[in-house]
Amino acid sequence: MSDDFTPDQKRYLEGFVSGMQSTRTARGLAPLGSGPGSAASVPAGPDREHLEAQARTVAGGGKLAEQEKWKAAEHPFDAYARFKAQAESGTYPKPEDNFRWRYQGLFYVAPAQNSYMCRLRIPNGILTHWQFAGVADLAEHLGGGYAHVTTRANLQVREIEAQNAPAFIEGLSDLGLTAKGSGADNIRNVTGSATAGIDPRELLDTRPHARAWHHHILNDRSLYGLPRKFNVAFDGAGSIATLEDTNDIGFQAIEVVEGASFEGEPVRPGVWYRLALGGITGHRDLARDTGVVVAPSDAVAVADAVIRVFTANGNRSDRNKARLKYVLDDWGFDRFLAAVEEKLGRRLVRVGAAFVAPRPAYDRLAHIGVHAQAQAGLNWIGVALPVGKLTVAQMRVIAAIARHSGDGDIRLTVWQNLLISGVPDAGVDDVLANLEAIGLSAEASLLRAGLIACTGATGCKFAAAHTKEDALAIAAHCEPQIVLDQPVNIHLTGCHNSCAQHYIGDIGLIGARVPVGEEGDTVEGYDVYVGGGYGVDGGIARAFREKIRAEEAPAVVRSILDAWQMHRATPDESFVAFARRHDMEALTVLVARTEAAA
Repeated sequence: MSDDFTPDQKRYLEGFVSGMQSTRTARGLAPLGSGPGSAASVPAGPDREHLEAQARTVAGGGKLAEQEKWKAAEHPFDAYARFKAQAESGTYPKPEDNFRWRYQGLFYVAPAQNSYMCRLRIPNGILTHWQFAGVADLAEHLGGGYAHVTTRANLQVREIEAQNAPAFIEGLSDLGLTAKGSGADNIRNVTGSATAGIDPRELLDTRPHARAWHHHILNDRSLYGLPRKFNVAFDGAGSIATLEDTNDIGFQAIEVVEGASFEGEPVRPGVWYRLALGGITGHRDLARDTGVVVAPSDAVAVADAVIRVFTANGNRSDRNKARLKYVLDDWGFDRFLAAVEEKLGRRLVRVGAAFVAPRPAYDRLAHIGVHAQAQAGLNWIGVALPVGKLTVAQMRVIAAIARHSGDGDIRLTVWQNLLISGVPDAGVDDVLANLEAIGLSAEASLLRAGLIACTGATGCKFAAAHTKEDALAIAAHCEPQIVLDQPVNIHLTGCHNSCAQHYIGDIGLIGARVPVGEEGDTVEGYDVYVGGGYGVDGGIARAFREKIRAEEAPAVVRSILDAWQMHRATPDESFVAFARRHDMEALTVLVARTEAAA
C-alpha cells in the first residue's frame, strides 16, 4: 500500500476496496488483487492509481461521482464480452454502460438519435487514402452513410445501430484505426499541426510526437479512467493553428535563442516545445504558459507525468470541477510543476520570455485553397466542407484524389475540414475539377471559411439548438448582404460542453432555450458572445446578448458584422480588436443603431 496514506486512510482504503470487491463478485468478475494482504484490501495492477485516488476521496469524507463508482465496479475494458452480447440482442445501454462503452469510442445518443455515434482516434489528424475510404465503407454499411470532421481533427460516424456497433469498431481495427478511449474519462484524440512536415513556415514536424503519444496511451491501461476527459495538442508553429491553447496540455513549438540559461547551466539554442497547461474553453480558460520548455524527444515523458499527477489529485466527486484547470487553480502552477518534477525525478527547464523568438504568424485562411508546400513543386489543397459534413460518396472520391493526385494522405484540421497534400503543380486543376464534380470546393467565402458548428440537436441530446443548420442559415443570410475583407470566425455550439469552442470565436453562439408566451414554453435559440480569440489574440469572448431565437441569429450576426465594418478605427482593424476596444454597453449601442438602420 502506498506510503502516502495515513493509518486512518489505509483503513478507509481497505473498506473501500472490500466494497468494490463485493460489487465485482456480484457481477461474476475477478477480484482486484491477489495474495496475502492484498486480495481484498489493496488495489493492484494498472488500475491501482485510480482506485487509490478514489479511496483517498472517500477517506477524506468525499462522495464519489456515479461515474467513478461505475469505473470501480467494472472497468470498461473488462466488459467487452458483455458489450458484444448486449449488441447482439439489439439492446442499447443503460446510463452506466453508456458511460462504459464510450471507452470503446461509442456514444449512445438517444433521444436525439436512437443509435450510437462512434468517434475515432486519428493522431495528428492524418490518415491514408485507403483508411479514409475504409471508414466510408463502414459508414455506408454500418452507419448513417456520412461522417463529420470534428474540432479535434477527427472523424465521427453516426446512426450506428446496436447490433452493428461491434462490427464497426472491429472494422476500424482492420483498417489500422481505433476508437479506443475517445470518449468518457480518457485522453482524447491527440491533435497536431495539420501541415506538419510540409509547411515552409513550421518550426517543427509534430507527427512523430503526436504518434508517439498516441501509441503511449493505447498501450498503457493506467492512462485510462482519469478524473475527467483530457486533451493534448502539439503545435509546430505552422500556417494552420492547432488551437493548442484550448487543451489541458499544449505543446507549442518555439525557438530558444542564444544566451538562455537555467540554474547556472546554458540552455541549448534551437527548437523546443513550450509547455502550456489548463486550457478548457467551456470553463472560460485558455492554457497558460508555464515558463517550462521541453525537448521534443521528452514530450511524451512530460505529458505522462502531468497525467499521473492529475490522476492522483483530480476531483473525483464533482464532475464540474474535475478537469486539470481546477487542480491548477487550487494548487497554483509552482506546486503542480513541483509534483510533475517529482514524478519525473528531475527538474523541468525554464526559459524566460526574453530568450524565446517570436513565433511565426498563423495564416487564418491556410486551411482553405491551394498552398505551396516546403517541397518544391508540391501543394496542399484545403477542401471546404459545409460545417464538417461528408457523404460516403464524397469520401471515396477524396480518397481516390489523394491516391492518384496527391501523396496518399488526407489531413483533417481542427477547423472541420481537410487537406489533400502532395499535389504536384500540374495536378492542381484536375483536383479542383474533381472536387467540384462532387459538390465540394477549395474555395470559401471569408465567412464560411471560419464557420464552425458542433453536431447540435440533430444528433446530441444536450444541444439546445440545431447548430449546423443554423450556421448555414447565418452564412446564407449574410453573404449576399455583406462583403468581408478579413477572416472572421463564427462558432456555434449547442450546450455548455462547448464542442465548437464558442468562447474563442470572433462571434460565438451557444444554444439556449428561449422563453415564449406566458405558459413557460421555450423555443430554440442562442446566447451571443463577441471578441474571443486564440494564439496571439487569445482571450475569452464576452457576453453580448442573451436568448435570441434561432431564426433571429442570422440578422443579429449580420448587424454585429455591419457595426464592425462601419465603425472600425482603421480599415485593417480586426474584428477581435474592434470588439475589445469597446466596452459592452458601447458595443451594444453601435449594433442597435445598425439594426435600426437596416
